[in-house]
Amino acid sequence: MLTRLAAVAAALVLVPTLAGCGSSSSSAVAQDPAASTPSDTAPSSDAGSPGTTCAYPRDAQGPSRDVHPPPATHTVSGTVDATIATTAGILDATLDAEKAPCTVGSFVSLAKQGYFDNTPCHRLTTARTQIFVLQCGDPTGTGTGGPGYTIPDELSGTETYGPGTLAMAKTNQPDSGGSQFFIVYQATPLPPDYTVFGHVSAAGVKAVQKVAAKGTDNAFGDGDGHPKDKVTITKVTTG
Repeated sequence: MLTRLAAVAAALVLVPTLAGCGSSSSSAVAQDPAASTPSDTAPSSDAGSPGTTCAYPRDAQGPSRDVHPPPATHTVSGTVDATIATTAGILDATLDAEKAPCTVGSFVSLAKQGYFDNTPCHRLTTARTQIFVLQCGDPTGTGTGGPGYTIPDELSGTETYGPGTLAMAKTNQPDSGGSQFFIVYQATPLPPDYTVFGHVSAAGVKAVQKVAAKGTDNAFGDGDGHPKDKVTITKVTTG
């Protein structure tokens, strides 16, 4: 039997499979984190600094939908309102472009291009994994799709993941985020490796909690799978 400490460690091994993009696997869990192919352009090393330019290197896998990358010089600032309309309810969010300008710039760009329209939230983790998130943002619904480019990490090292946190999914490689993001619906002990780019309202958290209460199909392990109560993002609007 696993000790409590070992059980927590085992649960955290699942975290790198909150994949942001890039895998040839057809499973919703990326089997090869390194498959998120780096491109010929390195990300900006100070991506979170005010007024910085943002590098969005190409992902060799290509986009899951026909979209173009956001402008290199980010056009967002301060806080940005976002509405994530889903079949589970409206999830109002506030995006933080001061802390994560490159990430918010990408999210806003993808939303304006309709990238998130009619896409499933393909993964839910529940108490048995000790991780409490709903993961969305892959139009293919497999957990391997992305926008055809990657986003630099924007981390302070002090990130925490309380209820309502909106953060980027990624592989276990740095700067491997794409379009996939997760919503935390209960405090989750993740390491500070996932860019936090906003927060969902209390009402939105309650909507996700209702989905979580119905559990998963355990497709990826006990307490980890597709939500039994299917969730589809119908539209994302920002500004």
